[in-house]
Amino acid sequence: MKPADTPPAAAKPTVTKPAAAKRPALGGAFLPGAAGRLLPASVPFRYFGAAAVFHLGAWLVVLLTAADWPAWRGGLGWPLAALHLVTLGTLAASAIGVSLQLLPVATKQVVRWPALLSAIWWLYVPAVAVLVAGMGLARPDWLASGATAVIAVLVVFAVMLGLNLRAGGSMAGVVLHGLGAVVALVLVLLSAAALVALWIGRPFFDHGAARQLHLTAGVFGFMGLLAFGLSFVLLPMFTLGRVPGDRQQMQAGAAALAAVVLAIAAAFVPAASLPLRAAALAVGALAFGLHLKLMRGVFGSAMRKDLGPSGRLMKAGWACLALALPAGAVALASDAGSVWGTLFGLVAVAGWLLSFLFGVLQRILPFLASMHAGQKLKRGPTPSALTLERPLLWHAIAHGLALLLLAAGLLLASAPVVRLAGLAGSVGALAFLVFFAGLLRRLARAMAEPPK
Repeated sequence: MKPADTPPAAAKPTVTKPAAAKRPALGGAFLPGAAGRLLPASVPFRYFGAAAVFHLGAWLVVLLTAADWPAWRGGLGWPLAALHLVTLGTLAASAIGVSLQLLPVATKQVVRWPALLSAIWWLYVPAVAVLVAGMGLARPDWLASGATAVIAVLVVFAVMLGLNLRAGGSMAGVVLHGLGAVVALVLVLLSAAALVALWIGRPFFDHGAARQLHLTAGVFGFMGLLAFGLSFVLLPMFTLGRVPGDRQQMQAGAAALAAVVLAIAAAFVPAASLPLRAAALAVGALAFGLHLKLMRGVFGSAMRKDLGPSGRLMKAGWACLALALPAGAVALASDAGSVWGTLFGLVAVAGWLLSFLFGVLQRILPFLASMHAGQKLKRGPTPSALTLERPLLWHAIAHGLALLLLAAGLLLASAPVVRLAGLAGSVGALAFLVFFAGLLRRLARAMAEPPK
């Protein structure tokens, strides 16, 4: 056959390589360049300092007013004041500091209005003090004035948090949880206004519905959703583990939002209140299971698996959330005004949220301090070099003991046991303040060093 007659070679089939699967992001991937997105150090640390002082104040109130606790079933008084020293003074102040500093860092955006965030601290802290004094002394006029200022500050916070979340498009799970928390915060503020109006003799909403809405939207909506959402940033960063996938985060977030919506609906539909609450507990258990599975995945992929007392506090918080769900079911089945409702609040607020918060603060405060020191120094101090470990261990032990004693004191209706709880909690709160003061002292010393 002539060369010209040689049949052309068969074309080689084109082989398309499958696209490489997207690897999960590693915790802390957003840190390069993060120093340029920091607030002035005085701004977030001012909120954290107020949170630590209010925490001590709450336990001192328990210690000094122990006789009021066994018979308390709601209403004005020092137990309500101590509860709001924790929720507004410690949890909300910390939420402001963590979310408005961490989200701009994580989403790589400019911090909005740092001067405004600094200025509202000067209104928020005295307003919380006036509000809790009004609760403890049963002075509705003080309560109303303090609540008005607190609501104004938290409205500003909600706007700032919402704007930060708008720019977090690449963090879909965090944004979903965060926006749910913002909506819940608005409901908390509306229900707070309704309760204050009731106490000053100008009711515009049913007391039972407002109280239920306040508890649900505050504990599980605002703080709960915020804690779940920020965990997808914080836990991978602390452990150097893999960030859960967006799809899994969205599934867990959807379940958590559904549980909160069902619980809130129960406040507005009295005829179906019991089945709606039961459904909320069931869906809440599903949401918690999904969230816990993702957190276990983070620890399973972690380079740093042992977080010390910090990690144990966070895990204790999750354990208390697991206890809060059956405790909520028991409270639902009990008579109105029974001790089980108070115990449910204790487990959910102090056991879950407070334990988890202090586990986070033990890590996030030295981390932020190290970043601030690194702005001036070529090689700033590491977070561990800024940390006083022993006070944190004392705090963790005393915190757990205080919660156990307070639960026992309420169950036994024993003022002496409640007083012991207040003493243990005060020791733990003082230990945390020693840690915080030591951190600030070491940070100031590092910042005073000449650049090397």
